[in-house]
Amino acid sequence: MKREFAEWPCSLARAVDVFGDSWTLLIVRDALQGLTRFDEFQRSLHVARNTLSDRLGKLVDAGVMTKRFYQDNPPRYEYLLTEMGRDFFPVLASMLAWGDKWLDDGGGAPVTLHHRNPGHKIASQVICAECGEPVEHADIQFCVGPGYPDDVRPELDMRGRLAPAPVQPAEGADSGASGDAVNPGKRAAAERTRPAQPNRRAS
Repeated sequence: MKREFAEWPCSLARAVDVFGDSWTLLIVRDALQGLTRFDEFQRSLHVARNTLSDRLGKLVDAGVMTKRFYQDNPPRYEYLLTEMGRDFFPVLASMLAWGDKWLDDGGGAPVTLHHRNPGHKIASQVICAECGEPVEHADIQFCVGPGYPDDVRPELDMRGRLAPAPVQPAEGADSGASGDAVNPGKRAAAERTRPAQPNRRAS
């Protein structure tokens, strides 16, 4: 029986409801590489045409892709990524980096990503939005978010293993010394980037 994750209080579960299929992920990969037409996807993936049609239809229904008519005899459509679909790129980049590290059998990355210039390799990392430091699993805390529903079904409720929602500072509160005390990492990062001041002599 197919599980439906759309009602779960978890954005990862909801994303799995859209992308939790190998063909779907590979279709989005191909679309990010510039493929748009049904026959292009079929030649690339060697997937059954009915399976491809089903996955493309679900991506369109989910808002990840949109159909655009380009030929009327016979009628043909191309499938283009929407903003929602293009926003999935960092997820695929992270999966690519994980596969390069753990599944390359020692042969190195089959495909590499570069930022415009071939000499600028892309590093997929999770970065703290406050202090700018890379984040690992041991450093994180799962907290109740602002979108957590109050009426979630008991069997789906995860609040027992989540930390309480972080307390936000009051609007207009002093962000000087007290803010640095709350967030020493942010203060340390600022100090590392602050230019040194020359010594001044009294005249």
